[in-house]
Amino acid sequence: MSEQTRFILPQSSIPTQWYNIQADFPEPMPVPLHPATKEPVTVEDMTAIFPENLVMQEFSTEKYIDIPEPVREVYALWRPTPLLRAVRLEKALDTPAHIYYKYEGASPAGSHKPNTAVAQAYYNKQAGITRLATETGAGQWGASLALACQLFKMECMVYMVKVSFNQKPYRKMLMHTWGADVVPSPSDQTNFGRQMLEKNPNSPGSLGIAISEAIEDTVTHPGTKYALGSVLNHVCMHQTVIGEEAILQMEQAGEEPDVIVGCVGGGSNFAGLSYPFMRERITRGKKYRFLAVEPSACPTMTAGGLRYDFGDTAGMTPLLMMYTLGHDFMPPAIHTGGLRYHGMAPTVSHLFKLGLIDAVAYHQTHVFKNAVLFARSEGIVPAPESAHAVTAVMEEALKAREAGEKRVIVFNLSGHGLLDLAAYETYLSGGMEDA
Repeated sequence: MSEQTRFILPQSSIPTQWYNIQADFPEPMPVPLHPATKEPVTVEDMTAIFPENLVMQEFSTEKYIDIPEPVREVYALWRPTPLLRAVRLEKALDTPAHIYYKYEGASPAGSHKPNTAVAQAYYNKQAGITRLATETGAGQWGASLALACQLFKMECMVYMVKVSFNQKPYRKMLMHTWGADVVPSPSDQTNFGRQMLEKNPNSPGSLGIAISEAIEDTVTHPGTKYALGSVLNHVCMHQTVIGEEAILQMEQAGEEPDVIVGCVGGGSNFAGLSYPFMRERITRGKKYRFLAVEPSACPTMTAGGLRYDFGDTAGMTPLLMMYTLGHDFMPPAIHTGGLRYHGMAPTVSHLFKLGLIDAVAYHQTHVFKNAVLFARSEGIVPAPESAHAVTAVMEEALKAREAGEKRVIVFNLSGHGLLDLAAYETYLSGGMEDA
């Protein structure tokens, strides 16, 4: 491959199966517990908020699950996504490292989130559900579910974390364009939202609060189920189309990764890229290193503890064994709304516990500094979430320069930042501060 070749297409079409990493865990993952009884959660418990077909995926230990053809047909709107060689960034850093990024901003919603939104909307439609309720942080997930619901002719209700609702109005407009209803969370639409507003009328909101509101909405509206954009096993599994494509693309590039990087909030985009490569490490002994990157303002893996905790603030979800800062943790109002979550996906947490993943955390001013350099080198403005991965990649590339060694780095550019430009303007004007 020429040093100037940047755009690499996979050797095959869209993947036909999702990969379930639970099948290859060196030791089993702790099961979720019922919030009231503290007994292991059953399929029947979960079907109160999810359709049974998705619950079966959540509990599955099958290694591969076939992707339904109607889902693959929608994926074809943007998949396969490109793998790009960041040659201009390499030159800017004067590094011998080879940097590749999987560009999930190519989707209609501008991020990786439609990979699971489309699947969840399809399975709910198959189960006879007519309306989905959800939460969203920065809005990538809410926009993706709004798109998926429109494609499958379903209603969509989104509780958007208030600080992002105000910071990122264009994502709200995007959801409206695709037919969704959107309210800032905490809202006056639910009992829990009203309780939160009573305690603090100026609450910036959190993903934990928004999840509680969406679940309350689900159980009080007939024909409605809940959809989650990250954390759960089936959500992470749907994202593995990213890594399956990337493995073929790296083969086409004739290179083997040394380091695989992704930002982490709930864990889904990191899982999507890394899990198929992790399969190769666990089952074939590949020497890949995995690096998860989070904000210093919400350092779930680097400062949290591994324990059972609720996924929401009200304590309505099953108890999950995960790294957590506590379900009542209120993250500072940073511009990276998609990473303001108190807990980490159980599958990511389990791999971190087993020592198969490393983790780092950065302050937002440092992240935006590197995001600007990436944009000025590669032309793509990364989402603030993705910019955390960019920062870790740059540090890895500089370490390679100091060591005078080639290092192949692959990361997930999980979304573009064209609807986050107000955050960039805040940084460029000197108004951004670290929490």
